[in-house]
Amino acid sequence: MAAALPSLTRCTPVGAEVEAERGGAHFRVWAPQHRIVKVVFEGRSAKRDLDNEGNGYFSGFIAGAGPGSRYKFELEAGEAYPDPASRYQPKGPHGWSEVVDPAAFRWSDRDWPGIKLPGQIIYELHLGTFTAGGTWLSAAEKLEYLRDTGITSVEVLPVANFPGKFGWGYDGVQLYAPASIYGVPNDMRLFVDRAHALGIGVILDVVYNHLGPDGNYLTKFSPFYFTKRHKTDWGEAINFDGEESGPVREFFRENAAYWIREFHLDGLRLDATQDIHDDSDSHILAEISGAVRRAAGERSILLVAENEPQNTRLIKPTDAAGYGLDALWNDDFHHTAMVALTGKVDAYYNDYRGTAQELLSSIKHGYLFQGQWYSWQKKRRGSPAFGLPRPAMINFIQNHDQVANSARGLRIDKLTSPGMFKAITALTLLAPATPMLFQGQEFGASSPFLFFADHKPDLAQLIKTGRLEFLGQWRSFTLPEMQKCFADPHVPETFERCKLDFSEVERHADIYALHRDLLRLRREDPILSRQGADGIDGAVLSPQCFVVRFFSPTYEQDRLLLINLGIDLNFNPAPEPLLAPPASMEWVKVWSSEDPPYGGCGTALLDTHENWIIPGQAAVFLKPRLLED
Repeated sequence: MAAALPSLTRCTPVGAEVEAERGGAHFRVWAPQHRIVKVVFEGRSAKRDLDNEGNGYFSGFIAGAGPGSRYKFELEAGEAYPDPASRYQPKGPHGWSEVVDPAAFRWSDRDWPGIKLPGQIIYELHLGTFTAGGTWLSAAEKLEYLRDTGITSVEVLPVANFPGKFGWGYDGVQLYAPASIYGVPNDMRLFVDRAHALGIGVILDVVYNHLGPDGNYLTKFSPFYFTKRHKTDWGEAINFDGEESGPVREFFRENAAYWIREFHLDGLRLDATQDIHDDSDSHILAEISGAVRRAAGERSILLVAENEPQNTRLIKPTDAAGYGLDALWNDDFHHTAMVALTGKVDAYYNDYRGTAQELLSSIKHGYLFQGQWYSWQKKRRGSPAFGLPRPAMINFIQNHDQVANSARGLRIDKLTSPGMFKAITALTLLAPATPMLFQGQEFGASSPFLFFADHKPDLAQLIKTGRLEFLGQWRSFTLPEMQKCFADPHVPETFERCKLDFSEVERHADIYALHRDLLRLRREDPILSRQGADGIDGAVLSPQCFVVRFFSPTYEQDRLLLINLGIDLNFNPAPEPLLAPPASMEWVKVWSSEDPPYGGCGTALLDTHENWIIPGQAAVFLKPRLLED
């Protein structure tokens, strides 16, 4: 029998932890309805019993089980399963777990302070398609390019171990194990270390609302990981508030802290938080917030949430009955922008009109729906966002979900006119909210981004059917002739088509220059870079044209952003005070989406004796200068 080690201070409550001084590893697992748990090793006939702690946990030290040892936990029926808290699954979720020593990696980021929300430019990427190699190491080779583009943080789609050779990552089943298809755990550490050396933060997308259907062995160890008290879009909910929920809460809470502590990550993006159900007095999200900040120590980290109902409680402080997260994805901005860009009002775009007023209201107030009736869902949607920090809204016009939901996986620049695309891009990248780009967006990537998932044939067919049912909310997608337009998620070619081609950075130099210059302008302009800290206001000039004014402390160095998604507008007369320049000054153009480097044909003077003439399908950014005598 394995020797008990009650005095051991573990980094994680469960899993295998190396004890180099003793020449082995300590194993611990939660299996409350089992009498016996053994550790079995690949290539060895000997089995080692773990001690029953009497609280549902089994644990023990095993000499000789050093880094690289591969093992499973055997239950009394004789069946052996991977460790639920495995740090690495070299052969996938059904194979052996591997003992990993996180202390063996030599970090060079000792002085890295972490990241804070103000000033961030987030870049969402999927490791498998971001580069041709599809690994941590090949992605690391592009970090300098991202820095030079103006990116400050990369947000990586989920990497928790999942089955198959490719997938989005939202069907992870071993939450502590970085997927082996992207490299070994130290490759992930190298990526983060390299990013920090270049001044880039790394945020990881994590999924705590469900687990994938293939390779999920949690219930083999305990039926209490899931509950029938709540339902999610994926079936039974994770048990955060029912019988025996304490160890479950600990498992997920400490997983969040684990990513921060052992991989030096700068934050987490929490997927679909509306399906993280918890009726406890202390919500699991608030506990996760506290745990990861403790794990980070003096480093600053960011916690970003996706929340479809738009519940702003998530980003309020815990001492104000909030959950202590930092930022929320703003789907409202995306949806109204999509309607403006494409003219399509269908499915979940049904409650948006893409007008100048909607876009302006989103820039000023964050969410458009803050408690009003929402006809698409036949209920009220949203909660008040007034008074929240402007950077706490994450604005985007592309992300992995929304690009894939266009049926053909087409990016927005392929679905609208060049002028409209450039104008909305300027609004997204210059507005006070925190902007997020999706991989390849910055150079107008021609590759689509489709839904792909490599599963066993029977499961693959179910997933394909479910995907088609989801897309059926768009009326035209149900037409028979549209069926041939949908790519099969399980076909390798679907995955391969989504890989970026970075040679397009040069071939699409105008689009790349647009994004690079806007990010530089946002970073270097002394007023824009304050993200509306001194106040902003705006006015609708026509149904498709509006102005945003960024105030300066003395109102003498204000900035003006004009967005016109319609035809040329002769705004005459001009009884709008936001258009007036500061005293004894006039407006001069700083930047225009119609500048020649971006494929435009130039921008004439806007404020003339004929009053304001604002170019159509364009964005123009102005600053004041003293009038010449």
